[in-house]
Amino acid sequence: MKKLILFTTLLCTTLASFANIRLPHVINSNMVLQQQSNVQLWGWAEPGERILVTTSWDNKTDSVKATRDAKWQIKIATPKAGGPYTIILKGYNTVTLDNVMVGEVWVCSGQSNMEMSGGWGLQDIKSELPNAYNTNIRFFHIPKTTAEYPQDNNAGVWEICDSNTLKSFSAAGYFFGKQLNQKLNVPIGLIESAWGGTPAEVWTPDSIVNSNDTLKAAAAKLQPSDGWPYKPGYTYNAMIAPITPYNIAGAIWYQGESNTGTASTYTQLFTDMITSWRKAWNKDFPFYYVQIAPFKYGTPYIGALLREAQQQSMKLDKTGMVVITDLVADTNDIHPTNKHDVGYRLANWALADTYNQPGIAYKSPVYKSMTVNKDKAIISFDNVLNGLTIKGNAPKELYIAGNDRIFFPANATVKNGELIVSSKFVKQPVAVRYGFSNTAVGNIFSTEGLPVAPFRTDDWPVSAQ
Repeated sequence: MKKLILFTTLLCTTLASFANIRLPHVINSNMVLQQQSNVQLWGWAEPGERILVTTSWDNKTDSVKATRDAKWQIKIATPKAGGPYTIILKGYNTVTLDNVMVGEVWVCSGQSNMEMSGGWGLQDIKSELPNAYNTNIRFFHIPKTTAEYPQDNNAGVWEICDSNTLKSFSAAGYFFGKQLNQKLNVPIGLIESAWGGTPAEVWTPDSIVNSNDTLKAAAAKLQPSDGWPYKPGYTYNAMIAPITPYNIAGAIWYQGESNTGTASTYTQLFTDMITSWRKAWNKDFPFYYVQIAPFKYGTPYIGALLREAQQQSMKLDKTGMVVITDLVADTNDIHPTNKHDVGYRLANWALADTYNQPGIAYKSPVYKSMTVNKDKAIISFDNVLNGLTIKGNAPKELYIAGNDRIFFPANATVKNGELIVSSKFVKQPVAVRYGFSNTAVGNIFSTEGLPVAPFRTDDWPVSAQ
C-alpha cells in the first residue's frame, strides 16, 4: 500500500512539473494587447496537450495543441480599445490573466537617453509623480541582458503606471505614451528595451552585420567597454527577439552617440536594423527616432556627421526623425534633461503619421535645395507649412563659402519660406552650412516652433580628426 501511495505521489508530482501551461513574461496580467488585430499568445506545455483560450471581451473559446517540441501558439482577434479584460488558459492546469487592456503597444529602445528615468533625477518626472497613477498606461521594462543566439523569453513584469513604477521607466517613453493616451483616449502599453552606451550593432541581428563587409569592418572598430556589450546581435537576441511575436503598433528610438566614430556607415546600419526588426515582427510598423543632441565630443564633426546619417535614414518608409537642437541646456552634457518635449515630439509624429490626426505640426523643416542669385544663396526646405522665423537679431551657426571652401558666418533673411543667405566675404556662393558641428545650437525655426534640422549643401570631405 505504501508503494502504491508513493507511486501515485510521484506520478502526480511528475504531471504537475511537466504538464503546466507556461507563458513568456510578456504574456501576463496587466498587459496591453494591440487593438483590432490578430495578436499572438504563445508558450510551452506538455506535447499534445490541448489548451483552451477564453477571452472575456467576447466570451469566445479557441483551442490549440502543444507540439512535440512542447510549444504552442495561437492567434486571437482583439476588439476596439478597452478593458480591463480577463483571459483564461486551460489545459492540465489553468492560468488566468487579469486586468488585461486592449489599446496601442509601442517599443521604446536605444541607449542612455531612452533609458533615462526619474531615477536620474529628472525634474520633469518629479513633477509627474504626485499625479502619476494611470491605469491606462502600462509599463513592461526589460532588464539588461545579452545572448549569443536569439532567445524565446526575457524577464519583465507588466505594471500599471504610478508614482513608484514611473520612477524607473524611460522618461521619453513615458511622455510619448502619456501624449498618446491623452490624444487617442485608449490604453497604452510601453515596452522599454534600452541600454546606455550601446551601439546600434548590438541591436541588429549579427547575420545582418556579419554578411556585409562594410558593416562588419565598422563593427570591428567599436571599442569594448565594461559598461555595455559591443558584439553584433547581443542585445537584439536577448532583449528584442523574445518579444517579436508580441503584436505592436510601432517603435520609438533614441540612440546614436555610441556610433559617432562610424558615422559613415550608420545610415546603412540603422536602416538595415529597422528593416530586420520589421521582418522579425512580420509587420511594416512605423519607426520614429530622435536625432542626437549637440554635445562637445572630443573629435571634430563626428556628432554632425552622425546627425547627417540619421537624417538620411528617413529615406526608409514609415520613419520619422525628431530634431532636438533647441532642447539642450548644456552641450557638455550628453544627456539633455528635457525628455518631456522629446516624448511629445515623438508622439506628434505618431499621432499625425500613424493615427492620422489632423492639424499637428510635427516635421522639422529639412534642407531641400539651393540656388544662387548673384551673391546670395537661396535655401529651400521641405516641411515648411507657413514659413520660417529667425529667433533673435541674427542667425546662429549659419555659414557660407565660395569655391575656396572657406566658410564665413552668414547673414540671412526669410522670404516665402526660404532662407536668403549671404556674406560680404563671399561674392559667389557655392555652399551653405547650418548647425553643422558637434555643439551647434541654431535659432532658425518653423513658424510652428520646430527647429530647422542641421544641414550642409555640400558633400566636401570632412575631417573627423
